[in-house]
Amino acid sequence: MKREETLARIRENPEVSVLIIGGGINGLGTFRDLTLQGIDVLLVERADFCSGASAASSHMVHGGIRYLENGEFRLVNEAVKERNRLIENAPHYVRPLPTTIPIFKRFSGMLNAPLKFLGLLDRPGERGALVIKMGLIMYDRYTADQGTVPKHTFLGRQESLQEYPKLNPDIINTATYYDGAMPSPERIAIEVMLDGLEAGEHAQALNYVSAVDADGDTVTLRDELTGADLTVQPKLVINAAGPWIDFANQRLGLDTKMIGGTKGSHIVLDHPELYEATKEHEFFFENDDGRIVLIFPVAKDRLIVGTTDIPIDDPDQARCTEEEIDYFFDFIKFIFPDIAVDRSQIVYQFSGVRPLPASDAKTAGQISRDHENRIVEPSAGLNFPIFNLIGGKWTSFRAFSEHVADDALARLGRSRKLDTRHRPIGGGRDYPSSEAAQTAWVEATAQATGVPATRIRELFDRYGTRAQSVAEYIAQGEDRPLAGKPDYSVREIEFITQDEHVVHLGDFFQRRSLLAMMGHLSHPLVVEVAAVIGRTLGWSDAQRQQEVDDFLALLAEQHGVGLKADTGESVTTD
Repeated sequence: MKREETLARIRENPEVSVLIIGGGINGLGTFRDLTLQGIDVLLVERADFCSGASAASSHMVHGGIRYLENGEFRLVNEAVKERNRLIENAPHYVRPLPTTIPIFKRFSGMLNAPLKFLGLLDRPGERGALVIKMGLIMYDRYTADQGTVPKHTFLGRQESLQEYPKLNPDIINTATYYDGAMPSPERIAIEVMLDGLEAGEHAQALNYVSAVDADGDTVTLRDELTGADLTVQPKLVINAAGPWIDFANQRLGLDTKMIGGTKGSHIVLDHPELYEATKEHEFFFENDDGRIVLIFPVAKDRLIVGTTDIPIDDPDQARCTEEEIDYFFDFIKFIFPDIAVDRSQIVYQFSGVRPLPASDAKTAGQISRDHENRIVEPSAGLNFPIFNLIGGKWTSFRAFSEHVADDALARLGRSRKLDTRHRPIGGGRDYPSSEAAQTAWVEATAQATGVPATRIRELFDRYGTRAQSVAEYIAQGEDRPLAGKPDYSVREIEFITQDEHVVHLGDFFQRRSLLAMMGHLSHPLVVEVAAVIGRTLGWSDAQRQQEVDDFLALLAEQHGVGLKADTGESVTTD
């Protein structure tokens, strides 16, 4: 259903069982779960889907081995199981990720947990080999029955340096375990949303629509594209605005202080030498300030480096700073002392705010990463309850969504029809797992659509089995590759624009593809894609130019990327 049709339908029938405010992964996951139970749900997001905190993750799914030290055994148990389910349910976007910990001490950290329990330790002492070994044994046992990823291994100093010759020679051990690589979380979120919409006409989702007021039985929504207001009458509101939860509640007339978010920043490097040094393993380790940091080889020659944990009041002001970049370079130098890194190798930078609960913890690392549905009963002139989704993490979004959906079903007097534990996401449906099966799938789809097998393979690698729908659309008209990025084509972009609710140019470059994050943009490519999207959405020449200007300004201001119009080169802005 097109955006205008959805808005008209809401105006015609403003009653809805559940209104979800916020289109990050927790909101979208809850949307999907509830719509699959047959509940009529409207989700609104003030910007684009998955454009806030959910877009600023470290792009991995993990059980959170460090949470064991805080005694959060339930959280870790849940998270490692959900990590495995994501690998199984979204195999086109999540894969097992070998993760290596460089270890510099043997017995350090043995008293971290009891001292933290007694309030005598503000930040952990460095974790030594024995503590890490004990944690990884427990980590493996939580999901031994699933068998989705291999068990951990330990290497001594000599073996470690043979495997990773450029690693700091002061190490005494390395430990390798498995989590999950998630290079494109935004695409997972979009497909979760599409799964919800496919449940039927009782499911409605709108980006660029915000909740601006509430009174009695009604909530006032504003179309951010036109400024027009409309009202809905929900039985239940779910506030899934992440770090903006308190801001959303204020607009509804509630004064809350539920969130105490912390900023996490990352940079993306184009660095073949560093990529080679990692042997395609993520390096996950404790910096000298107690912060867990990472070097993640996310794609060929591209690495994500992060992250920080800095308290912040206004999520809209989150930016990666020069000080944070210096911090990243310092710990890269410590782990790989002979590898030089400089700002010219940064192709993208991003920053977001974790929706952590307000806390009086002395350090950000002590704040729980667990999730909670905090319910505000009807009050302050509002006749409906508000569920507030506090905390959570990408890895466990399905479990959190299930918890919230069950709470909502109970309030609505409805029962669960199905669960989502083993339900594939989007292009993970009917996914061929072996290379031989994938080759057969590609050949069969090429024969059915008439699109060349090499092109089908590109689409399959990008969209999983949703590639069939893309290929069917491509086959219905004349197509051509983009001049600036030949592995994409005009009709592919038309399909994504129409089917995946693209509104602005940045929606495609930043959340329907990895082109921006991986540093594959050029000024001519931006102009070329703007022409395709503009033609598909009916932009005027002035609108198209404004979209280009706005996107280039956003890249420079928020992501440190400048594009030169004369040469098409991408440069980092300082």
